[in-house]
Amino acid sequence: MEFLFDTANIQEIQKYIAIYPITGVTSNPSIIKKEGKIDFYRHFRQIRAIIGAERSLHIQLTAPDEGTMLREADTVLNKVDDKVFIKVPVNENGLKVMRALKKDRIGVTATAVYSKIQGYLALETGADFIAPYYNRMENLDIDAYDTIACLAEQIRAYGYNTKILAASFKNIAQVNAAFAAGAQTATLSPQLLHEAMGMAAIGKAVADFKSDWESVFDGKDLTQL
Repeated sequence: MEFLFDTANIQEIQKYIAIYPITGVTSNPSIIKKEGKIDFYRHFRQIRAIIGAERSLHIQLTAPDEGTMLREADTVLNKVDDKVFIKVPVNENGLKVMRALKKDRIGVTATAVYSKIQGYLALETGADFIAPYYNRMENLDIDAYDTIACLAEQIRAYGYNTKILAASFKNIAQVNAAFAAGAQTATLSPQLLHEAMGMAAIGKAVADFKSDWESVFDGKDLTQL
């Protein structure tokens, strides 16, 4: 089980990477839009410097056609680093691009997955990660849990070296469900984790423990006994 941050905000990454045991950072054009017109490659080199080479960094292509997508991938790998996982939407042009990238042993994250057949085809291209969109599927009345469970079963049955990188969450319950369905990884906003850890019941429990301890030991902590 792995957690990734779904953000391109450097301040968020710097703050929360010290708290949460993440294994990487993902982004997409909609996430990047929130940061404004950044110096794109410098920005992602900075993110790489923060997260280190041992964590994965996923950057999405933006072009609709095969030729431009491949040129974009080459540019990303040259201007950030060659360890970046290239995010490619699973459509017909995307499948061609993924096959070409994997032929050159480039890391691929198959994204914009809404259906089992998309996932199955991405598995066959050799994608390293498959990113089913949990909340977006639910909004379309697609059974996200079942979709992930079926993908996980195919990975187990046929020994694919692919991880399910569940994405698109509006709450922690969806994250938990994705893992229960068989996702190995999930990418989510750091704020979603922050809100989950800020649950009132957790705060009350900590305060109650502190009060009970101080009532017995006159406010001394463990180092003062």
